[in-house]
Amino acid sequence: MPEGVDSPSIDPDKVNFTRAILALGVGGFAIGTGEFVIMGLLPEVARDIGVSIPQAGHVISAYALGVVIGAPVLAVAAASWHRRTLLIALMAFFALGNFASAVAPGYFSLNLLRFASGLPHGTYFGVAALVAAALAPPGRRARAVGLVMLGLTSATLVGVPIAAWLGQVFGWRAAFVFVGVVALIAVALLRRDIPDIQPAIGASPWRELGALKRKQVWFTLGIGAIGFGGMFSVFSYIKPTLTEVAGMSVAGVPFVLALFGLGMVTGNLVGSRLADKSLLKTIGGLLVYAFFVLVAFTFAAHHVVSAGICVFLIGTTVAIGPALQIRLMDVAGDAQTLAAALNHSAFNTANALGAWLGGLAISAGLGWTSTGWVGALLAVVGMGIFAWSITSARAAARPVSKAPAHSAG
Repeated sequence: MPEGVDSPSIDPDKVNFTRAILALGVGGFAIGTGEFVIMGLLPEVARDIGVSIPQAGHVISAYALGVVIGAPVLAVAAASWHRRTLLIALMAFFALGNFASAVAPGYFSLNLLRFASGLPHGTYFGVAALVAAALAPPGRRARAVGLVMLGLTSATLVGVPIAAWLGQVFGWRAAFVFVGVVALIAVALLRRDIPDIQPAIGASPWRELGALKRKQVWFTLGIGAIGFGGMFSVFSYIKPTLTEVAGMSVAGVPFVLALFGLGMVTGNLVGSRLADKSLLKTIGGLLVYAFFVLVAFTFAAHHVVSAGICVFLIGTTVAIGPALQIRLMDVAGDAQTLAAALNHSAFNTANALGAWLGGLAISAGLGWTSTGWVGALLAVVGMGIFAWSITSARAAARPVSKAPAHSAG
């Protein structure tokens, strides 16, 4: 898709690009904090609502399910909304979901409210990416999208520790109150700093559903859902791997988790710059990079220092995120909103798939480091989907030769 499609002309003199990106990023920061903080507070949640820790973990799955379902449903339903109005509505709904989660009386209600809180996640990031790309200077679309995603990745470094501390001191419910407050701040910033961008002419739910007819959209989603699963395969079991294999003390684990967050921030910034230079080479190259990093983890995990370095590198594989987001925007044609939102459904699918397959390998007796091999295999499958995508695109672009006409007689 050429730059500017699906966005009307915007007067750059009337838009403060930095403030607009900051507003979008604060929303991403709120969502990232709300998504990840619960993972560090499961014992407190379980104790308070009277369930086991594994049962309390269902609230994580409930949120992820909300993301997967909410992204396509809300993107299609709100196809004709003005971009700023939609962003504000999504963030306000997210704030409400977190405030309600903070007062959930029991297991069932908490799961239901976490599911509801996850509904706006994918659509928010999809629409935020479209707005950032529309506001970006020429040749900097991926970097603009990367800056929005920086809100999500920086949440692992700043937002999650703050919310987790509040949860430890004042109870887990305080963590969700914090997330809700940040979301309300994002609502105010979005209202002040995002221009009133209209949807594309003729935008409608039916036209958005047209994205599902495009093979390249499915190829790109497949790369994200499968090829990106390796990061989650390893990270889902990183604590027992570090303590059981590398011999790290429990007190040292948070420092390694911080390295993972730093890797995500670094990868997001570097990956978006690479994507602006060469989109397809960046996607293919990062899949190869992920393969080697995940294979290296199976050996590096036996030593504390090398394990920490490798965890940082695994975090950098998130660099593929902005590239896949831009690729979806390029191949979706006039169905931009749905395609952009589905990118986050794909990443949450990668989360579930990577964690599930990693757990199967561990349960089969292959050891904690087997998650690295699982992740490497997923990267290989992602390479295969990418190669298939390129081959299909070239075949579609190849002119159809016509048979020569035969002269009569």
